Amino acid sequence: MLRVPYADLDHALHRAMLHLGLDGDRAALCARLFAETTRDGVYTHGLNRFPRFAGMVANGCIDLAAEPTRVAGAAAIERWDGHLGPGNLNAYAAMQRAIELARLHGLGCVALSNTNHWMRGGSYGWLAAETGLFAICWTNTLANLPAWGAISPTLGNNPLVVAIPRPDGAHVVLDMAVSQFSYGTISAYTARGEQLPVAGGYDAAGELTTNPAAIEASQRALPIGYWKGSGLSLVLDMLAAMLSGGLATHQLPRDSARESGLSQIFLAIDPSSFVARPELDRIANGILDSLHAAVAIDPAHPVRTPGQQTLRLREENLRLGVPVDPVLWERLLLLSF
Repeated sequence: MLRVPYADLDHALHRAMLHLGLDGDRAALCARLFAETTRDGVYTHGLNRFPRFAGMVANGCIDLAAEPTRVAGAAAIERWDGHLGPGNLNAYAAMQRAIELARLHGLGCVALSNTNHWMRGGSYGWLAAETGLFAICWTNTLANLPAWGAISPTLGNNPLVVAIPRPDGAHVVLDMAVSQFSYGTISAYTARGEQLPVAGGYDAAGELTTNPAAIEASQRALPIGYWKGSGLSLVLDMLAAMLSGGLATHQLPRDSARESGLSQIFLAIDPSSFVARPELDRIANGILDSLHAAVAIDPAHPVRTPGQQTLRLREENLRLGVPVDPVLWERLLLLSF
């Protein structure tokens, strides 16, 4: 693995966005979102995912010129159409609008249809938390997760993000798929030749396994909490498709290279009109102090909150350089996507 300065990564991605056909501030923002995702240690959805992004621009699934528009709404909730524009730009705009609505109404919700993969969902939770707002957002995906009791994939692993702002910037941001491991993570383990730390799906014989290659071959990833994760995936898909008026998982293309037309929800909450910030901080401090007082199984690995690892990796990667795959880095510099 090669480490490169964050500024160099951002510059190279910006140059690549311009080469693909994005321009102006949109090219800079799209590049920054990819770069920040890599900086924060979510390597599967940063630079490592850029070749797929470029491929979807080439095959017409992503329209670089398209921007999201409001199609309906009342008070604190609105429907937007992404027009198949870049998924991270659409999601960023949707969360920004949800934040604006929350400032007006205490709560804001944007239901976004006809969009593309949002890359790292946590980006939009961090965006809200940095403004002092709470956030909940999720997306549906192509069918890549069997319903509990089924063999073939009929559900999506529908990532869910919950963000809780903290005054010191150590925001609590949960960013998770409803499969035990995302397919990006499974692929990364396969590429490294490593086993998963816990069972993540089934092999061809229907046995639970830690072998990532076997799970990729069977396409039978394990939902979190078994039947509970299966149920959660279903209701997240229903809420996203019904509120946005967009496509549900069963209507999306099964080919990951053409996964387009997704439905997403962005919810922002501003409680400042009815509760003082010190009260919120007091409650949060009590919860987190209690968590950190828990006795760790391994003293070398104390219990941590969602987002804590992100901040650690962010600091490390800014200091030492961002880890990148040397082959991908070379391709990026040569614009050979």
